[in-house]
Amino acid sequence: MKVLILGATGDVGREAVREALLRGHQVTACARKIGDEGGQPNLKQVQLDVLAEPQKLEELFRAHDAVISTLRPPSGQESVLVTLTGQVLSASKASGTPVYITGGAATLRLGDGSDHTVVSAPDFLPQSVRPIAEACVAQDALLVSEKSAHWTCLRPSAMLLPEVRTGRYALGRDELVRQEDGQSRISFADFAVAMLDLVGLRPAPHQRLTAGW
Repeated sequence: MKVLILGATGDVGREAVREALLRGHQVTACARKIGDEGGQPNLKQVQLDVLAEPQKLEELFRAHDAVISTLRPPSGQESVLVTLTGQVLSASKASGTPVYITGGAATLRLGDGSDHTVVSAPDFLPQSVRPIAEACVAQDALLVSEKSAHWTCLRPSAMLLPEVRTGRYALGRDELVRQEDGQSRISFADFAVAMLDLVGLRPAPHQRLTAGW
């Protein structure tokens, strides 16, 4: 399968590239600044500014069987996430290529008997991550309103960690996946495993899922 990965130099993007290569896919890794992983079999690197080059983005979509978007804006520009997601959805709509979008945990319910979500619960989120959490809420609303593009959204646990790949996870929908100790966690590597599993399964579009240990 030919897989295009956007945001390929970020924490999730790097693991998605690694996991896709492990599975034998032909991978095109896109980022504003490409990394130093060139020369690997089945890996092509492309420098791309999603906002500045929409035509190139659409051409890349058309050349691939599936797209994984792990795009995240830099600190201080969190609101750009919605614009980035809109560009990705437009390219999917124009090309017909399915896109698997990395969302955020912000809109997931806590599962503690309250009506609170990650972003609405008092004192649940540190103030330092609230800007990206609120951007993820807006991203989620954009996805819900988009009925034409072929998208699937995978949202992480409350904590995404630089820990090992276990190959194990559980899927959920609108509530945090938790471990027996109540923690909601997953590694970048296992989140990528879940994302690549979805690409292989090709679920019906317009689903917002979550993955966690």
